[in-house]
Order: sequence, then C-alpha cells, then structure tokens
Amino acid sequence: MIQFYAPDIASNPTLPEADSQHCVRVLRMHEGDSVQVVDGLGRRYHCTIAVAHNKRTLLAVERVEEQPRVWPADIAVAVAPTKHIDRMEWLVEKLVEIGVDRITPLRCARSERKEINAERLRKIAVSAMKQSLKALLPRVDDMTPISQYLAEPSAAGEQRFVGYCDESVVERRLLARAYTPGAPVRILIGPEGDFSPAEISEALAAGYTAVTMGDNRLRTETAALVGCDTIHIANQLFL
Repeated sequence: MIQFYAPDIASNPTLPEADSQHCVRVLRMHEGDSVQVVDGLGRRYHCTIAVAHNKRTLLAVERVEEQPRVWPADIAVAVAPTKHIDRMEWLVEKLVEIGVDRITPLRCARSERKEINAERLRKIAVSAMKQSLKALLPRVDDMTPISQYLAEPSAAGEQRFVGYCDESVVERRLLARAYTPGAPVRILIGPEGDFSPAEISEALAAGYTAVTMGDNRLRTETAALVGCDTIHIANQLFL
C-alpha cells in the first residue's frame, strides 16, 4: 500500500505538488483510482482521484479513519547530531519507523555539529511516516541548546532519562529497569564526545535519571535508537 501526505486535506482535498508528481508521473495513476492519504495528525483518508494533475491532484474523500498511535504515551528523543549528517538522517528515519512523538537535535558543549538543516529532517520524517504506514507525524525541532531543552517543564507523570558514558559522575541504572511502562518519557543522548560533566549535572538537577542502554558501547545514533526501542519493548511486554 502506498500512502500520500496532505496536511491540509480536511479543508483542501488536494495532494501537494511533490505527492501529485509521484502519484501521476511516477505511479501513473488516473481519475477514478483509489488512494490513501494521511494528514500527519492521526487520520487516514480513503479517496478517489477526481482530477489527476502533476502539480495539484484533486481528491474526492470517501471516508476517514482514525489511526491512533499504538504506544500509550509520548516518547521524546533529544540527541546531539552526529558529525556525519547522514547518520542523523538515518536516525530520524528509524525513530519514525519504530514510533516516536518528538525528535530534538541538541546543541551541546562537545557537539561536533553545531547546525543542521531541520527542514530536511522533517522531510525525511514525512517519508518515513508514509513508508511505515503511520498517520501521525512526529515533531522535529530546530537545533536546540541543551540548557533550553532541560528548562522545559515536565508533563504529568513524565519520566526523564539521560544516557552517557562517564561512569564516574553518578551511578547509572539500566533504562529497561528504570522506565515505568505506560509513562510519557524523554530520553537524552549526547554527542560523540559525550555530555560534559556540567551538562550531566544540569540534567540531573532538572530531574533526569542517569541511565545506560546496556553493557555495549554504542554510537550516538545507535544509543538513541536503542533507547527508544527499549521503551516500546517495555510497553509491549508489561501493558
């Protein structure tokens, strides 16, 4: 099944230009063909092509289905982008595939990459949402200073975790044991050079629990993905 994305379909039943081109020029779809469109807000629209146009394909909406997320509460992953941006792009794709509500690129003291193209990451998130047959598009933030992120208020019942390598700062718990299934969660992952001691202290003071993903030493993007998947596994096993 192929999904298209039209964030304004409820008020404007038209495919955006990129999706119109893919629908008409690549897939060679015509008037009367059935298509499925998601709005990124958790709804899937079953439609018929009314006018096949390579820039503005007009749709006739037949019915709408609510597609709630399959995990119980918000999952937010904040991670310092890697030096090689293709690894960060890979991470965004995979996080969306397995399920995430928010992705925040962090600017840290030891970050090797200080700037990103957030709009490109959002496009990758859209593509991953469509390919994984989801209807909910996660929020992808602009690059955010870690102090700004740490200062955000907690949601009700939210658990906050910071993963890092320096064992000398404070004893770390295994994330799989520290997390309470069903709770909303934030996971903080640092840059290739790890969080600075000051950043770790700031995170702990902001209510974050120090965690590890296991005994293996992981790359930044791997640790972020493992952290997110650990939450999903815990929720699937114990809820």
